Amino acid sequence: MKMSRRAKRMERQHVRHGRGMALNLVSLMDIFTILVFFLLVNASDGEILPTHKSVELPESISEQQPRVTVTVMVNEDNILMHGQVIASVANVMKEQGNYSKVLQAALIKQAGNTLSVGGDPAERREATIMGDKDIPFRLLKKVMASCTQAGFNRISLAVLQKPLES
Repeated sequence: MKMSRRAKRMERQHVRHGRGMALNLVSLMDIFTILVFFLLVNASDGEILPTHKSVELPESISEQQPRVTVTVMVNEDNILMHGQVIASVANVMKEQGNYSKVLQAALIKQAGNTLSVGGDPAERREATIMGDKDIPFRLLKKVMASCTQAGFNRISLAVLQKPLES
């Protein structure tokens, strides 16, 4: 039996659409590349300060994120810089004066390896103090004064961000 023109056209259309659809891989690769770069750029919003299990930070509602600086950790027993014990709290509290000479010497040694924020390197050095929430204020004041004596003019105190109450 002879097929009509319409039947032939319908059969060709059926064969053409029955093959399946091909994916455009170039477009997919572009989308995934953009997604990877987006995730890499936005992944650095986390905590960048080293933590120590013996230091329990106080809470604050501060919105400002920490910067990479010299980190001085103060717990009940020791003063640490970048995870290494610098001095014991008892020895620092026994020292005469407003600042600790041992801590100042360690900070001056570290100051040579530290990048400044901008301008003159001696003017804009930064230090972050991670003090346990139970340390006495006199000790914190001595650590801050030692940082200032060593040339760290920008001193920050590390805290845990507390969620805002709605």
